Amino acid sequence: MLADRGPVRVAPPTRYQTRGGPRTPHRWGSRTERREADPGHVRIPGPPSPRRAWGHPTRPIFPPSTREGPTISAERCLETYLQEINEVPLLTAEEERALGRRIHHGDLEAREHLIRANLRLVVSIAKIYGDRGLVLQDLIAEGNIGLMKAAEKFDPDAGCRFSTYGTWWIKQSIRRALTNTVKSVRVPGYMAEMISKWRTVSQELAYLLGRIPTVEEVAKELGIPRESWPLLKRTIETSASGSQISLDVISATQDTVEDENTVGPDEQIVQSDLLLKLDELLGVIDEREATILRLRYGLDGGQGDPMTLKEIGKIVGLTRERVRQIEQEALRKLYGVMGDD
Repeated sequence: MLADRGPVRVAPPTRYQTRGGPRTPHRWGSRTERREADPGHVRIPGPPSPRRAWGHPTRPIFPPSTREGPTISAERCLETYLQEINEVPLLTAEEERALGRRIHHGDLEAREHLIRANLRLVVSIAKIYGDRGLVLQDLIAEGNIGLMKAAEKFDPDAGCRFSTYGTWWIKQSIRRALTNTVKSVRVPGYMAEMISKWRTVSQELAYLLGRIPTVEEVAKELGIPRESWPLLKRTIETSASGSQISLDVISATQDTVEDENTVGPDEQIVQSDLLLKLDELLGVIDEREATILRLRYGLDGGQGDPMTLKEIGKIVGLTRERVRQIEQEALRKLYGVMGDD
């Protein structure tokens, strides 16, 4: 309610009209009050702050992803994100070990502290994969997931810096995201159109014939020469999600369901590559140490499950405590080799 200022004389309408009606010669109150008193005034909010777009201003763990279609400039958001993480001081080796011990006791604040102090490490690694098909913001987000896993699994008594240990987890998370989201085989436009026509005609013939049509019947209907069938078949088998699709099947790619109990070919390749690298690393340490690590972590070519210290002790003829000491010493050597690389 406005205070009673006495009778107000209203001037006749002039050619200077506003959204709220004719302008009057009486200018009372501030500019803000006059706008709010104008019935036709509509408040237009300004652009959202980059900090508000990410959530809490003190929690810049994930940069804005282009997958959700941000309303503000991605470059501006990324720049602000980098400025915020650069303000977090780096940790010394002793501070990392202290935080690691607190994390093992369930201290969530210590976990968050360790993660935030190493967000710059994720950015430096993500830039290496900048030309693989994902934008930098998404690569950083995926790398941060690996960083969080590393913080949970970090052993403060292993004798290595957290950055050395976390690098492997960050790279693994980014590589897995690239494998799952980036299409490795590009199908030419004319071939994609031909595949679409093939499926359409196959469905029409199946309806008319009452059965799944043969390759010859579909090819003749489309007028495709016989010598082009092998090329078309290979293209269909490697297109879209990479699922194996037969020319004799009329179902589309999205009709096929992945078997969750079966390891995919990409996972098999990653696992094989990791086992080869681990074998190379185990070659630089003592044979007994290498044997204990293989048994402890199930690295025997993927043939066995990880064993307990007691089970390993029975095999090598040592006590449980001695096996643990040898395991820790072997890990320190491996971390040293990885740090030199």
